[in-house]
Amino acid sequence: MSRRFRFVQFEYPWVLGPQPGRYTIRERLGEAPAYVLVLRTLGAPERRMLVSRRRPREAAPQPPPCPVMTSRATLVDTDALANVSAAEQWLTEADADALADDALARLNRVLHGHRAATADPFAREVAREQALVTRIGYGDGESVADGRWLDARELAPPYRERGMRPERSALRPQERLAALLAGRDAVLACEELTLRARSDLDAGRLREAALQLRVALQAALAELEAWSGQPSLPERIEELRGRQEVVGAAADAALLGGISDEHIDTVRSVLGRVEAALRARTASGFE
Repeated sequence: MSRRFRFVQFEYPWVLGPQPGRYTIRERLGEAPAYVLVLRTLGAPERRMLVSRRRPREAAPQPPPCPVMTSRATLVDTDALANVSAAEQWLTEADADALADDALARLNRVLHGHRAATADPFAREVAREQALVTRIGYGDGESVADGRWLDARELAPPYRERGMRPERSALRPQERLAALLAGRDAVLACEELTLRARSDLDAGRLREAALQLRVALQAALAELEAWSGQPSLPERIEELRGRQEVVGAAADAALLGGISDEHIDTVRSVLGRVEAALRARTASGFE
């Protein structure tokens, strides 16, 4: 009974998607479960399955905020620590941010699997910046599975502007949003495709990233021509045009089920150049 289990826990202000319960996660087929993901809903409002709820109802002029469900996701490491002393030492010396990022990647694998299993295009993955709270700690098995612990630490939110990495941040996002709403600018198809490629790459879905990048690059080359008068954009477009062959080779390899380290480097590099070209398009403003 002296063994202690390590965990990382997140709480989000919405329902994550999968049904509440325990989910075992294996790193490889045939191996013992490496982690157990425990999903719980908290603060759930009463559900009233009444026919009248299907019809519109009169709304109060100043309604109170509607109660919402929140989700608690606890990732438990099945490799137990021998005793409390070992657990205390681990908690003192642990790289908390690295543990949280690693746990988030596993949680997102589950959410991505849920998206595919349910064929729900609106199911989404999550970011640390969106969490109400992030904790790391330890406890005995049943207590941790029920959301309790013997000792834990709450982590400060990661320091990133609106969740974006500085090297990829959009230029003047509020100014651009105003331009989009006023009809002075438009969202390009290549922008959405590029975001999807970035999401896949960051999540480790390398084949999907390679395939998505090929389409994003083709769309960018077609759409950015209209802005070729912008400073530095012609050079960027020409650079991207010269990378079509290597991006196509990476996508072809992905179709065949294998993608090499060289292909991954290509995807990472060219995706960054597409993102840079999209930033260059809006660099001079929206007058």
